[in-house]
Formats: sequence, C-alpha cells, structure tokens
Amino acid sequence: MIIKPSSKADLDALLHIEEQAFGEEEGGEIVELVTALLNDPSAKPVLSLLAFREEKAVGHVLFTKAHLLGSDVSFSVSILAPLAVIPEFQSRGVGSQLVREGLRLLSESGVALVFVLGHPKYYPRFGFRPAGALGFEAPYPIPEEVAEAWMVQELHPGLIGRVSGKVVCAQALDRSEYWRE
Repeated sequence: MIIKPSSKADLDALLHIEEQAFGEEEGGEIVELVTALLNDPSAKPVLSLLAFREEKAVGHVLFTKAHLLGSDVSFSVSILAPLAVIPEFQSRGVGSQLVREGLRLLSESGVALVFVLGHPKYYPRFGFRPAGALGFEAPYPIPEEVAEAWMVQELHPGLIGRVSGKVVCAQALDRSEYWRE
C-alpha cells in the first residue's frame, strides 16, 4: 500500500472514498463537509492523505487546524475528521496506516495535540485518550454516555496536564451536527 498527500487532481477519488465508506445517506453529508474543509481558510494547514492499493485510491484521512481557548501556551492543534476506507478494503489495516502516517507527519510538522470524535475502541490503539477527562472541551457538548469518544493524542509530551480549554475547530466543522457520536 502507498500513502501519499492528496492533490487537487485526487479530489474526485477522495470524495468517492468518502461517499462509499459512509454510505448513500451519510456519505453525501461527509462529501459536503470534506469539500468545505478543503476550501476553508480557517482549516489550513490541512493534511489530507490517500491510501492506494494497486493504483486505486481506497482510503482517506483528513486533519484540519484547530486551536485551544483558555491556554497561555502557544502550540499547534489538529482535528482528525474524517477517516474513510471503501468497504471492500475495511478491516485490512488501511485506516490504521493512514492514521499512523498522519500522526507521524503532523508530529514532524510541529503539531502538538490531535483531537478526534470517534470510536472509543478504535482510536486508543494510536495513543488517543479521553480528552474531556484531561480538561479538553469539545467544540460542542458531548453527551456523558459517549464522552469517551472525544479523544486527544499528545504528539509532543509535556502539554497534557499543563494545558486545558475548549477546542475551536475550523468554520466548516463548526456545526453541532458534526459533534455527535
């Protein structure tokens, strides 16, 4: 498998992955979100990665810029959303490789914290931990029964425990319906 940053020429393939991965109904909403995020100046810098198997794009992950309100310390923050793999390639490690490569590249670029609202049994394998319990509030309230789905990964040690606050996401992601697990 090859993982590489997406380009404008990859947009159709990238959006096809999102639509296939999330199904007909939700896929359309995700396609709109991804398109908006890729064109949103407040989301930049973005890290958009595609996974290819035999020259076919089979997976996509998107990381967008965010920031933390309430911290006196200056550092870079990203949000992982969405992660998508076309159905016939799910459960084959494609998503894991995309997340790991994204976290590696973000760490190298100086990003200190990465947040995700996702499956609490999937993301901890990459080092994500419940963010609310660590003092990080999501852009919109997360119901208590799914609080563990709001997670953070520290890419540069020393911030968790020293900083806390509310995460502010890109404008295109700043809608309450995107913050339900």
